[in-house]
Amino acid sequence: MCGIAGFCNFKGNYTEESPKWYDILNKMKDTIKHRGPDDNGLQLTEHAGLAHTRLSIIDLAGGKQPMSRKIGNKIFTIIYNGELYNTAELRRDLELKGWKFRTTSDTEVILLGIIEYGNEFVKELNGIFAFALWDEYNQTLSIFRDRLGIKPLFYTIVNDTLVFGSELKVLFEYPACKPVIDKQGLCEVFGLGPAKTYGNGVFKGCYEVLPGYYNVYSKDGLKSIKYWELVSRPHTNSYEETIEKTSFLVRDSIKRQMISDIPICTFLSGGVDSSIVTAVCATELAKLGERLNTFSFDFDGNDTFFKANSFQPSRDRPYVDMMVSHLKTNHTYLECDNIKLADYLYTSVDAKDLPGMADVDSSLLYFCSEVKKYNKVTLTGECADEIFGGYPWFHNKESFEMHTFPWSKNVEPRKQLLKDDLLQEVNLDEYILETYEKSVNETPKLEGESTMEARRREIAYLNVKWFMITLLDRMDRTSMYSGLEARVPLADHRILEYVWNVPWDIKCKDGVVKHLLRESARGLLPDEVLNRKKSPYPKTYNPYYEKLLADRIMAVLEDSASPINALVDKDKVRNFINTPSDYGKPWFGQLMAGPQMLAYMLQVNYWLDKYKIKILL
Repeated sequence: MCGIAGFCNFKGNYTEESPKWYDILNKMKDTIKHRGPDDNGLQLTEHAGLAHTRLSIIDLAGGKQPMSRKIGNKIFTIIYNGELYNTAELRRDLELKGWKFRTTSDTEVILLGIIEYGNEFVKELNGIFAFALWDEYNQTLSIFRDRLGIKPLFYTIVNDTLVFGSELKVLFEYPACKPVIDKQGLCEVFGLGPAKTYGNGVFKGCYEVLPGYYNVYSKDGLKSIKYWELVSRPHTNSYEETIEKTSFLVRDSIKRQMISDIPICTFLSGGVDSSIVTAVCATELAKLGERLNTFSFDFDGNDTFFKANSFQPSRDRPYVDMMVSHLKTNHTYLECDNIKLADYLYTSVDAKDLPGMADVDSSLLYFCSEVKKYNKVTLTGECADEIFGGYPWFHNKESFEMHTFPWSKNVEPRKQLLKDDLLQEVNLDEYILETYEKSVNETPKLEGESTMEARRREIAYLNVKWFMITLLDRMDRTSMYSGLEARVPLADHRILEYVWNVPWDIKCKDGVVKHLLRESARGLLPDEVLNRKKSPYPKTYNPYYEKLLADRIMAVLEDSASPINALVDKDKVRNFINTPSDYGKPWFGQLMAGPQMLAYMLQVNYWLDKYKIKILL
């Protein structure tokens, strides 16, 4: 994994002031050096500047970037962030076409593939990626993003210049690109956050390349081209064939994503998803006489303070122990205390450039920094719930009847701390409704589907386009901030394309949540783990943590220089703090309840202050 950044303008000549523009490229590169601490590179031409930071995973010696190839009088240059999981097949095809490779890197496969076939070669890639390709001869800069948006890629256009980068912070190193938030940005933060509208960069004038798209910038301007989308079609396989096909796809994806020139590890929560990934990895490594490193996470004090609820029915530790014993992995138990959990709230904003999932982000960021001490590549079980129907809102009647995002069904908790005049100025309800309806109306329809199944498909589409993207973004930022590459094999687009059209009576047969995934993994896991009821990523239940947050937010509000004072009502915050928290009724997802609202506000204040954001109302 790596970080990429650059700019392109056809009206001037960067080489005439090369020291100035190299300095800007260096600043852009340095803002994302955490994504690639092993190496870096720059390239400046008349109309484009490219910067790269590298985390060396494949071809440690030969994969240096920017990487160029000259064909006659034509020069093509690529900077790439990602991993390609069908490199061998694509390389063989290109060799048959007569191409000679100078490295074993997947970067060169993509570069030569696009030279041979054009930008549509991106359709052949099985992987996670964001990359830019500068075509010096045709004077075009193309920026690409993978199908599901696993790797981030932001851009803006300022003074006829396309500026892009792996993270938002890169954009603000370019002259005239300033961090500004308008009404739409405030609606994103307070109405939809920590999710955000796909394609929206929250800051005014900032955007992201949409998943499944690439953008081409030329003298004619910017064009956005869709190369992939979900398609709804009738499912023709039998129940048995569906189990067999799913089993193959899941195992094949995990095995492909084990490719690395350095040792891999896995996150192991003891849940079905991470246990499947771990079981396949451990089994494959055992064939080579190697043991897999695994890691699990928990919080100081949860032995005493854990409270079971409908979202978190059980703790992870007994199931982790069971899997470690079953697979004989080399396991490390990691624990986060309250001070680190609170302190990393700010660091997680540094990583994301936006307020995030509060202590869900801060804890994962801390855990990733600890895992990096052992390994540089990990595989996780992310995205199974979105694809296989694991969340409660796939199953309960309330979600089918509500006309809003099911993981954020009540907007009132989002309003309860904000000033009344701000709420009048910024209509959160209207903004949420508009974005919800736009997404629902995009859902690929299937002719003849029942009303119930059509609605279930809408909920599935919302999960793929919103909730899954939020969790993928969290995983990318928290891992890459520590120079740790996190792979998500259950988010292979082939799995999503197939399971998307599997009928619900197979996907969750007899009402068993994620029945299809469980059956596809039968034999890999102990039955106790295979049949375990879903329990999400852990969180702290220690009351000291909530008190710590309350003290910190009140200290922030007592400081007249705190930028959040322009947005929140101090009396409302005080009343909120004095109201007992209900851990079983989150305001976002399954984990973000009362304490996380305080943590989110701390993040918002830090974010506003760190970026010196100008607010336009």
